Amino acid sequence: MRAFFDRALRASFHDLALGNDPASPYLADLLTRFARTENLYPRGLVMPRLETVVDLLLETQAVWEDPAHFQPEHEVTVCRHVGDFALFMTGIFRERVESTASTGYYVAQGKRAYHFVSEHDRASSRATAAAAPLYRRLADQFERYAGALDYARRVYFIDHPRHPFFQLRFG
Repeated sequence: MRAFFDRALRASFHDLALGNDPASPYLADLLTRFARTENLYPRGLVMPRLETVVDLLLETQAVWEDPAHFQPEHEVTVCRHVGDFALFMTGIFRERVESTASTGYYVAQGKRAYHFVSEHDRASSRATAAAAPLYRRLADQFERYAGALDYARRVYFIDHPRHPFFQLRFG
């Protein structure tokens, strides 16, 4: 599945004259990860299933408000998921976001989340500091990447019963 997404994104980036963008492998990984529903809608510490950007933001807030749940790394993980979820939904299921939420809200929260992760990783002395430029790029060019995902979906993803995104929409 990863190879399929990698090929589709490389072809899409080529078609859109985006070149060999360093975010392409991350986006292929994101699509592969979110092909499994439990990765798209994870269990939270305070909510049984996180299904919207608002749910994810409430999870982040709960981490700060309840000392029993306070785990700074969990906040970073949730923020990364907010960015990934918002990017995925605005790129792959844009029509659904437009019909159930504000696309502008998803874009703003996705950019904000990736910016937070970028700054956290940049300030970190851990190995993740090397990932900071990628998250900054995702924040700064969020709409561009959402557009590339939308293009890949429309041009290279096929509505076939065995295709993972067909299952997400119709399964």
